[in-house]
Amino acid sequence: MRLSREEIHQEIKRVFMKYGLPEDKAEICAGIHTESTYDGIYSHGINRVARFADYLKKGWVSPGADPTVEKDLGAVKIINGNMGPGILNALFSADQAMEMAEKYGIGMVGLKNTTHWMRGGTYGKYVAEKGYVAIMWTNTEACMPAWGSKECRLGNNPFVMACPGPKDGPVMLLDMAISQYAYGKLQVLRLAGKKLPLPGGFDKDGNITDDPGAIEESMRIMPIGYWKGSSFSAMLDILGAILSDGVGAADLNASEKGSCGGCSQVMIVIDPEKISDGDKMRETIRREIEYIKGGEPSEDSNGVHVPGEGMEKFHRDHDENGIFVDDSVWEEIKAL
Repeated sequence: MRLSREEIHQEIKRVFMKYGLPEDKAEICAGIHTESTYDGIYSHGINRVARFADYLKKGWVSPGADPTVEKDLGAVKIINGNMGPGILNALFSADQAMEMAEKYGIGMVGLKNTTHWMRGGTYGKYVAEKGYVAIMWTNTEACMPAWGSKECRLGNNPFVMACPGPKDGPVMLLDMAISQYAYGKLQVLRLAGKKLPLPGGFDKDGNITDDPGAIEESMRIMPIGYWKGSSFSAMLDILGAILSDGVGAADLNASEKGSCGGCSQVMIVIDPEKISDGDKMRETIRREIEYIKGGEPSEDSNGVHVPGEGMEKFHRDHDENGIFVDDSVWEEIKAL
């Protein structure tokens, strides 16, 4: 079905208030879920509403908790999320990192004891739209096998990079799980009755497959770049834990606190205008985009794309036709 942005926002806000979030917090969280959906990231926008409500109900997310700064080292801060809503903790941490970058040129926040931040790209986009560069990631509970194993011991540890776009253009945004496909993407395609564009994991018998449901059942998602992605995921997990004074996958258990409950996140924010003239920076970005997109398309290509470009396509479609919402997902939300 197709719905308006306002209708989605108000319904999500209603649900979050019903499950214990104060109105001001429900307004912000509903806004982020709606924005992610508007940007075309259904998996971590509207599709996560019912799960978040369930976590509030179970006490895995503390609705009244606020983040606290535990250590202030100048250009580095350690923040305790106190198991409050991950969206609010991440926005607070991004604001802190931008303040440090404004003062020192760079700021790093290690955020520990927090909950699912939903779409990681939200925070990269947030700081890039204000003129900053972002490098961010979160660790997660073990949900992906290390290369050479069939047992989940790694997280899919979403990784984000963002920077301002060319003059009058959208921001550049990379937001990716370290698995070939995130579990949210598997859900979206399964609900739509579609196969994966490329193989994304193994079925319960160890066969490589493009069936999203079979991968969800086996929980054997495939790391990007095979062994390289496995190593990348391991380092993100370890660095996330030690740079936040928090914990990693070995101490995160989804059955006790839900997905990402108690996870560790790192936000590195840089003020590029402390390094280079703003106009020069944007011209450099414009030239790089032009150079990349000027390459000869490959066989059966649907175009050469750069990070963040897909959002504009969704915006045009959603502005013209309303925002796409899976019928079963909307029925589940309305029933809450």
